[in-house]
Formats: sequence, structure tokens, C-alpha cells
Amino acid sequence: MSKSLPERSLRPATLLVRGGTNRSNHDETSEALFLTSGFVYDNAEQAEATFAGTATHFQYSRFGNPTVAMLEARLAALEGAEACRCTATGMAAVHAALLSHLKTGDRVVASRALFGSCHWIISTLLPRYGITGEFVDGADMAQWEAALSRPAALVLLETPSNPMLELVDLPAVAALAKKAGAIVVVDNVFATPLLQKPLTLGADVVVYSCTKHMDGQGRVLGGAVLGSKKWVEEVLQPFIRNTGPSISPFNAWVVLKGLETLHLRVHAMCRSASAIADFLAERVEVQRALYPYSARHPQYALAQRLMSGGGTVVTFDLAGGKDAAFRFCNALKLIDVSNNLGDSKSMVTHPATTTHMRIGAEERARLGISDGTIRLSVGLEDVADLIDDLAEALDAAGEAVARAAE
Repeated sequence: MSKSLPERSLRPATLLVRGGTNRSNHDETSEALFLTSGFVYDNAEQAEATFAGTATHFQYSRFGNPTVAMLEARLAALEGAEACRCTATGMAAVHAALLSHLKTGDRVVASRALFGSCHWIISTLLPRYGITGEFVDGADMAQWEAALSRPAALVLLETPSNPMLELVDLPAVAALAKKAGAIVVVDNVFATPLLQKPLTLGADVVVYSCTKHMDGQGRVLGGAVLGSKKWVEEVLQPFIRNTGPSISPFNAWVVLKGLETLHLRVHAMCRSASAIADFLAERVEVQRALYPYSARHPQYALAQRLMSGGGTVVTFDLAGGKDAAFRFCNALKLIDVSNNLGDSKSMVTHPATTTHMRIGAEERARLGISDGTIRLSVGLEDVADLIDDLAEALDAAGEAVARAAE
């Protein structure tokens, strides 16, 4: 049987290790892994009461599972949310948060700077069901004011955004959304719950890809949706229960173990990312280097106000476009080319030809994504080794640009 945690408020590092733990009668040290699809009942009466909702008992792992429940409780405690439901992937979390709340005739306002799949949901999927989507430039409050001057059902945004690290003034947008009758859904993946607390800044719902920093070691997929108990139980839970985007108990267990070191990993990666951003800013091959906690970032003051750290991602533009970007990526010997992020291994991706390829050149241009844009997810390697690898790859990219100019 689990000991009760102290009633006093616990700090994030403690919650990441202890939050939500529910030991079985075997009193195991590590969280138990319940690899079971279903559960049995003492008798038919208990089964009836469970399905009627008058008794508390696990029914089926698509609806709930002890291992998954521990992950949900731990994430809720860390986020400061009343409730959490986990899903199979981060995109399943975004999809569930939106589709559980919306209906035909509703209107969604979204920041233009969204991950490619999120952009597709707003621009392509929702209109099929008679739901209107309107994009605004996230940093432009005048556009938010205009879009939210009439009724809306939901606002979706990322802050910082993928990949250009654009920030949204969340408290200001949330105030406008409330007047328009909309709930605010925030994708907080880049900041993680350690660096930004959207619910304290006016958001109603927070979504995560647990695949990223929470697992953080490239092993499993997962997602999470957090919000008020009423919204989660009355709006989200019926959708998840009946459509089935459930996370597997094994994946939930892996994420639980990953969370134990999240605070160590994220803060170490932030320190390295800050140093790398400074290094990149001084290289002649780099046209600009973006990092929220760098004074060079155009929204540095806002980042200081909303976030307690700059995050683990640095985005930069290379002179020479796609050719220089590809030569840079191909010259890396330590850093991997991958579309993942938040991993213990450092990774780069070329958004224009991967994560944001399908939104089109015109939309990429509006977002500031050029053919020379590189997104770097900083891992746990020694920062000096990472800088050495980046320097050699930049030399290779610079030689290509020089030859092209001759």
C-alpha cells in the first residue's frame, strides 16, 4: 500500500519521482507495470456497479489502467492541473483535446506557427466537419484582437512554437478568448511543465507529446491532455473512452521512469542550448540564431515573463539555403539528423523538407521558415563536443556557400 505524500506542497523534482505512485499489495519499489487488457470482478453485482459508475474499479485498459493512472496523477501534480488523461501519441492528445470539445458550426482561432500536423488539423480536417479555422500571427496582438472580437469555441497555440520559437502573450490572448467564449488549448512541449505553467497564465487545457522530454530517450510514444476535473471527465473522457486513443501500459511505465530524471535533463540541456545559441550567433555562416532566453531573441522580454528557462531547442538560419543546410547536416559526425526533439541525444532537422514540408512554401515563408532553417534539439552530450561538431559542420556549409558565390 502506498504511503500518503506530505500534505505540504512538494517541489517539481520530488513530484517527478514520487507523484502519483500507487503501490500494489506487493509493496514494490518501482511503479508496477500492469500489462493487462481487462480486469475481473468479485461478482456480477460489482461488475454492474462498475459499469453504472457507482463503484470504483478498473474495467478495461482502453478506459483506464493502474500504470496509466499513476502517470496521469504524476503529470497532473507536476502541471498543477486537476486532472489528466494520457493518449497514445502527442498528436492523439491534440486531436482529442480539439474534437472532444468542438462541433459543427464552431469556430477555432489558432496561431499560425503550429507543428505541421496541428496545422493540418485546423486547415484541412476540421473544415470537413463544418468547423471553421482562422489563423493569426501569434506575436501580433492586433490580429488576436480582431479574430477574437466575435464568438469562438476554442483557441489553439504553441508557445514557444515549432520550429521558430515564436512566443505568444498567453495571458493577453487568454483574456480575449474568455470574452469570445473560447477555451484556450496550449501545446507546451517546447517549454515542458518545468519551464512554463500555462494553466497559471490563463490557459484552460495543456497538451504534451510525452514522446519528447518526458520519455526523453527515444523509446516510446505518448501524449497527455490536462485541465479541470469537470472538463476532463465530462468532455474529454467520453471521447477518449469511445474512440480509443489510449496509451499502452508499457509506454506509460517507460514515461513514468523517464519523468524521474526530467528536471536533471531539462536544466542541463537548457544550459547547453544557451551556450550553443551564443556560439552560433557569432558564426558568419549563421544569419540569425533564435533562443528564447537570448537577448537577441525579438521576444526576449516576453520569454523572461512567461518562462523560467529558455528551453532545449535552438533554431538558426544558414546563408546559402537548402544546399548549405544539407551540407551542414551531412557533415555532422556527433549530432544526429532526426525529426524528434527533447531527446538525450542531440538532433537536427531541416523543417522545410520534413516537419513543415506539407504546409507549402508560402505558409513557411509567413512563418519565417527558410530553406536554410535548421532546428537543433540540444541533448546531454558535453557542450564542448557539440560545439566542436557544429563548428566543423558550419565550416563545410561555409565552403559550399563560398564556392557557389565564385
